[in-house]
Amino acid sequence: MGRLSAKIAAVTGAGAGIGLAIAELFAAEGAHVYVTDIDGEAAAKATADLAAKGFSATAMTVDVSRGQDVSHLFRTIAADKGRLDVLVNNAGLNIRADFRHLSDADWTRIREVNLDGVVRVARDGFELLRAAGAASLVNIASLMGHQPVRQVAGYAATKGAVAALTRALAVEYAPYGIRVNTVSPGFIETALTERVLKNQFTSKALLERAPLRRFGAPVDVARAALFFASDDSSYVTGAELLVDGGMAAGL
Repeated sequence: MGRLSAKIAAVTGAGAGIGLAIAELFAAEGAHVYVTDIDGEAAAKATADLAAKGFSATAMTVDVSRGQDVSHLFRTIAADKGRLDVLVNNAGLNIRADFRHLSDADWTRIREVNLDGVVRVARDGFELLRAAGAASLVNIASLMGHQPVRQVAGYAATKGAVAALTRALAVEYAPYGIRVNTVSPGFIETALTERVLKNQFTSKALLERAPLRRFGAPVDVARAALFFASDDSSYVTGAELLVDGGMAAGL
């Protein structure tokens, strides 16, 4: 029996990277996973790959910055399953720029996905989470909300807000049996960090700040999300787990 056996889960931004790793691990642990992504083809491929392994999943095209997409997702889950045991707010993006040159359009796009999207999903998914009786909402934030590097001020601001929102929702959702926690990845080898980590000088400097002397893999974050999703964390809410190789602990 897997740790999520017979559970219903939904993961946003699950077409690649961290979201895909979470969807794969949840499915392997017995959950039926709604694999959602703005890239519908990526979501469909991920779901087909899971099905080929004998796992249960449904693909859906969802842009979390669009209210109609999010509403459609939850209407579909309500009609199909009637409840949602685990909801992972993973969709996100970054537009690198010196803050003084960050355009209103770029700031709006970052905020619409990284913060407004998280708010929309956490709010609109409430009734399905409550229907489960004991549910888990996991928000993916970032080490950048604590220790930002240059040119990520917009990203850092939204991820810091996600961590604060998590603590507030942990208090507000607790009476309904919904736990709310945050996973904050450090430098994980994904398309989002590829440009930074491929620079040998930047990469070397970052590794020197990480006590474990390596960058993370998407599955490292997925394992943390699984902890919060499963009954292993049944007495944990309002927490933030940094998956950063120890970077936040150092100077």
